[in-house]
Amino acid sequence: MATADDSALIWTRPEPGTRRPKFTRDQIASTALAIADAEGFAAVSMRRIAGDLGAGTMTLYYYVRTKDELVALMDDAIMGEVLVPAEEFPTHWYDALIAIGTRTWEVMMRHPWAPYSLQNAMPGPNAMRHFEQSLAAVAETGLDPASKFALLGMVDDYVHGNALRSAEVRAGSASPDDEAVKAAMAFGESLLATGEFPHTEGLFGGARPQDAFGELIGGLSERDRFLNGLTTLLDGAAARFGLALPRR
Repeated sequence: MATADDSALIWTRPEPGTRRPKFTRDQIASTALAIADAEGFAAVSMRRIAGDLGAGTMTLYYYVRTKDELVALMDDAIMGEVLVPAEEFPTHWYDALIAIGTRTWEVMMRHPWAPYSLQNAMPGPNAMRHFEQSLAAVAETGLDPASKFALLGMVDDYVHGNALRSAEVRAGSASPDDEAVKAAMAFGESLLATGEFPHTEGLFGGARPQDAFGELIGGLSERDRFLNGLTTLLDGAAARFGLALPRR
């Protein structure tokens, strides 16, 4: 028989109250993350987690009642990784947003499946802590609430957009010797040869696209390209909102 507590958010229910519970929600979440990192989110199930923990599947339902609750725990665990330790948190708004943005990006790179698979997760306490930390970063800027929210939204959009694109590139990457890749390159070159894409030809400078991309990137790592974009965004935000840049 259902009770009023059955519809309560997992965050509002205490963990099982036995004196020495066999498992914790953190253990279940970390096990689920390990499975998703190794095999993809589709491999995550209560049965699989139970097997990795050496427990019966029904035992886990004592701790987590539904798949939605499991997803919420996974998302909260990831948001916990995003939090910048207090002793590492910069005092200047610019450096603080760099720290938050970079840490968020690095976490998403470790869990590239997460932005797609956890986007509908119930926000948990660590998501709230992340938002609070983001507000703390801009607390001394003197901006009004709407401008603070706009600035944080710009950073969030860039960080998540960059991470999503990187995940897509990784997922779709294949060896240059792959027949499908060769066919796609040949097709692209045939289109350029029509003369209908002069700006693209100009960008490549007459080189083959696969050779030109390396020159355009300039040997920068994925992380360095991300940081270049983030610092450029914050430089523009400083000019837009009249904010001081940190002294170097």
